[in-house]
Amino acid sequence: MTQYHEPVEVLDEKAQDIVRALNSLKEEVEAIDWYNQRVVASNDPELKAIMAHNRDEEIEHVCMTLEWLRRNMPVWDEELRTYLFTEGPIVGLEGKQESNNQEDDDSGFQLNIGDLK
Repeated sequence: MTQYHEPVEVLDEKAQDIVRALNSLKEEVEAIDWYNQRVVASNDPELKAIMAHNRDEEIEHVCMTLEWLRRNMPVWDEELRTYLFTEGPIVGLEGKQESNNQEDDDSGFQLNIGDLK
C-alpha cells in the first residue's frame, strides 16, 4: 500500500516531503501512546523510567516535526500561533482569532456585492 493518495508523479518534491513529515508525525504520536501505556502499566520503577525517557524522546521528535511543518506550510504557522501557549478554553480561541482577524480587516476597506436593484 502506498502512502500517497494521488499519483506520486504529480506531486512535487515539497509535497512529497510534507507527506514524509506527516507520516513521521503519525508514527511518533503512536509511539508516544505505546510508551505512555507501558509506563502506566509497568510496576518496575527502573523500566518505567526507561520507557518514560523513550516516550519523552518521541515527544521531542513530534515537536521538531511540527516546527518543520510550521516553517513549510503557512497554515500550520497560523494555527499554531492561534492555539499554542494560550490560556482559557481552547475551543473559544477560534472565535477570538476570527474576531481579531475581523478587527484587522476594519481598515475602511469593505467587500460587498453592491446595489441589488
